[in-house]
Amino acid sequence: MGFSGHLVFARSERPLLEAPLFASTDPDDVHEWQPRPGGWQTLQWEQGIWEDEHLSTLVEWTGAPACVADVSDSSVALVTGLDADGHRWQAWLNLDNAAALLVEEPEDVDDVSLWIATPEFEEAIGHKRAEIDAEVPADAEGALIWASAAGVRATAHQSWIEELLRAQETFVEELFDALLDELGFPKAAHSAPQP
Repeated sequence: MGFSGHLVFARSERPLLEAPLFASTDPDDVHEWQPRPGGWQTLQWEQGIWEDEHLSTLVEWTGAPACVADVSDSSVALVTGLDADGHRWQAWLNLDNAAALLVEEPEDVDDVSLWIATPEFEEAIGHKRAEIDAEVPADAEGALIWASAAGVRATAHQSWIEELLRAQETFVEELFDALLDELGFPKAAHSAPQP
């Protein structure tokens, strides 16, 4: 099984675990990735529920843009970023897996395990994948604006970010780390830990 939980990315002079929203977190449930220069930190949080207001609480505490990736079994993630002015963006990572997760089963299906073996299921995934893919340009633009608000000089072109958002990796955590790199955040001395 892969990792399920949250990847929290923010900048702070203090350890992110000191943020009030982590006050009741069991330290065994959190792993710190190698920090990036400039105070940028990533926490891999294995437990807990990430409420929508947690991100604005974190941005308020750090005074800087932050993002969180809601990861399921290392195979798919929904990344949400927020800047200090309240501008928000979202993007799915591993779009094929996201489409399979988001596809709605028909009301007349009694056994989902039988439905997923049908051509209708594959067709439904194809439609959902196309819907998600159509959002990629706006998602990439939002990510670049967010990175700019974070004070990094993004050298990436929007097309590169779009390509990365459409990429498929075995471990979605690697895509998340690559996205931060591509957006222009300073690279960590060592790569992210393997799940």
